[in-house]
Amino acid sequence: MLTQVKQESGYSGRSATIGNIEVVRRGTTIGAEIQGVDFNRPLDDVTRDAILSALADWKVVYFRNAHITPEQQKAFGARFGELTVHPSVPHLEGLPEVIVLDYTKPERYPTDVWHSDETFRLEPPLGSFLRCVRPPEVGGDTMWADMYAAYEGLSDKMQHFIDGLEAVHDFTIFRRKFDNLPPKERHAGLAEMEEQLPNATHPVVRTHPVTKRKALFVNAQFTIAIKGMRKTESRALLDLLYAQATIPEYQFRLHWEAGTMAFWDNRPTQHYAVNDYHPHRRTMHRVTVKGDRPF
Repeated sequence: MLTQVKQESGYSGRSATIGNIEVVRRGTTIGAEIQGVDFNRPLDDVTRDAILSALADWKVVYFRNAHITPEQQKAFGARFGELTVHPSVPHLEGLPEVIVLDYTKPERYPTDVWHSDETFRLEPPLGSFLRCVRPPEVGGDTMWADMYAAYEGLSDKMQHFIDGLEAVHDFTIFRRKFDNLPPKERHAGLAEMEEQLPNATHPVVRTHPVTKRKALFVNAQFTIAIKGMRKTESRALLDLLYAQATIPEYQFRLHWEAGTMAFWDNRPTQHYAVNDYHPHRRTMHRVTVKGDRPF
């Protein structure tokens, strides 16, 4: 049975002023719009800290009219921490931190499954800034799921059972990049990537380092097994936990416009890029902020 979604504190109405920005609530527990950021100036400490405060409350925040260059997006993201370089996704020439998600064909993509980014890393990302360069004529929204609410929606007995369990994460989908290589090259390429990115083990329930709240931290894209369980047991439990992200009451949906930029906390969220816009084109630029070891 679905438990009642908890309301966030500190927002008696629809919006709140934090520092010099306005935070407009758009979802029940997840999702808010940030207004008042001047993208023509370097990001100052007060505004950065206000954005981080809003992020802690709403898990995903977004800005309209962020008409900035890739260089500016990189600089903006770097104000929140060291940026990462993705091991497989294409990036802009000369800007390895800025990955390009440019899709037109009606096929499955790595983004149209519920997931948290790069949990195959020993230190998964803190979060990402995703900016819309070219929106499709129709569709192409992104959805996020509140994984605090997903955890809290489980029964007390299930929460008690999964607390303390660990899960193994793998870069699974990016193994495909080697599929069309000759066997010798495929083996060598996979071996090199596996050496650089050995399987990571993370808690099934992670505690957020800032809010100290518990969130489910397994996802259908990168989690491959629960440590210490038989394969059938692991699969059954993971399928049950994956399903929590699909509950509409835990979700927020964003419609993109050119210049919309979202910033989400990768630690208590999952996201899904809705693949419904073909034959139209959807072009996005993303920078990702390095995170820390989950606990």
